[in-house]
Amino acid sequence: MLRLAALLLFVSIAGCATITRGTTQTIAIHTPGAHGARCTLSSGSIASQTVITPATITVEKGMDNIAVQCRKECFQDGTGVVVSSMEAMTAGNLLVGGVIGLGVDAASGAMNKYSPETGIFMAPIPGCRASA
Repeated sequence: MLRLAALLLFVSIAGCATITRGTTQTIAIHTPGAHGARCTLSSGSIASQTVITPATITVEKGMDNIAVQCRKECFQDGTGVVVSSMEAMTAGNLLVGGVIGLGVDAASGAMNKYSPETGIFMAPIPGCRASA
């Protein structure tokens, strides 16, 4: 009976980050001084998604960084990266959830997190006038 209780506790704790942090995250993309830029976000985890800045978007978590490319008339293209890093809970999961919990969090992407906010600089092109 004690072994069954221990097993149930072990299984219920497995995947801590999946349970407490989830497998998606909201991130914000800004283009200071170039509002209304069209930005394409792409990675192996989210495929490709396009937003108009300023934007807030919910993405699937993953270990891949998200590449960002922004365009707007009369501005130089801007590029940047939304960095993926490991959730702090992952270390605790090794102690409490063991290999099973770590595997659940890795498979679901929950062991990762993205920078919550990313600014992409776009320099204005001198003398350029936007078309109507």
